[in-house]
Amino acid sequence: MRVGFLGTGWIGRHRMAAMIEAGIEAVGYADPSDEMAGEAAQLAPAADRVDGLDELLALGLDGIVVATPSALHAEQSIRALEAGVAVFCQKPLGRTAAEVQAVVDAARKADRLLGLDLSYRHTEAMRRIRPLIQFGELGRVSAVDLVFHNAYGPGKGWFFDPAQSGGGCVIDLGVHLVDLALWALDFPEIADVQARLLAKGRPLGPGQCEDYAVATLTTGEGQVITLACSWNLPAGRDAIIGASFYGEGQGAAFRNVDGSFFDFVAERTRGTATEPLAGPPDDWGGRAAADWARRLSSCEKFSAEAERFVDVARVLDRIYGR
Repeated sequence: MRVGFLGTGWIGRHRMAAMIEAGIEAVGYADPSDEMAGEAAQLAPAADRVDGLDELLALGLDGIVVATPSALHAEQSIRALEAGVAVFCQKPLGRTAAEVQAVVDAARKADRLLGLDLSYRHTEAMRRIRPLIQFGELGRVSAVDLVFHNAYGPGKGWFFDPAQSGGGCVIDLGVHLVDLALWALDFPEIADVQARLLAKGRPLGPGQCEDYAVATLTTGEGQVITLACSWNLPAGRDAIIGASFYGEGQGAAFRNVDGSFFDFVAERTRGTATEPLAGPPDDWGGRAAADWARRLSSCEKFSAEAERFVDVARVLDRIYGR
């Protein structure tokens, strides 16, 4: 399969490497930064550097990876799909649920595979936890606690402009955990959403992006999902990341190790006892990209699973009150 890469920053290059290893042919890439393009050239020396999306599409692609600023994701994905090219996009797929729905509609109309880089689903830790929930081994899960505190903030200014980013730490970090919870619970109806968003310790004002957020989601069956996420929190470590699922006398927890952004464990709990299920090392970062590449190579077309991207985006919209 012939794949092009729109945006070759760290994430774009990491996904390029994973897809090349999965067997795709990287035929072209576009990035305005000579430094980033030079790094991409080392990964794919036979690929052509071109100037933007139109020139990439002119290469006769089967698929394209979109790893550009968030404001561009929906438009660029739709243009590629309308050209008959499958898409794998860095999250978020759109700044709002309406943008995400437009991309999914374009993928359905074009009958092309649409993938989104919700990579935490592919950690070994969550691969061990989800079946416990799906097959009822924890009993009915009544509560889920989600947390993603990042001791740092984004390094690019557009992240702090909601018109460009769609929001702050919720759409940047919280989206991963909201997706994990809904995915693990098989996407229940969300009956109610309550949220509080802060910027620099005060209620969010016009034109601001939140750097701290708490939200409570209640499903139609009464399950309670709580989310807390932040940028630049004095957390005492690089990050605190976790998803804890509480059932009938048993639970399961996904959490990072020693503040790491990359090392995760899975644990099963009974009362005060803890049973380890999975732990590092686990090279999970490129698995979502590699999975999409393999599905593309199998000539897979549009999948209704993409509608789940809209479900997650709708929850984010409700957290933002829009």
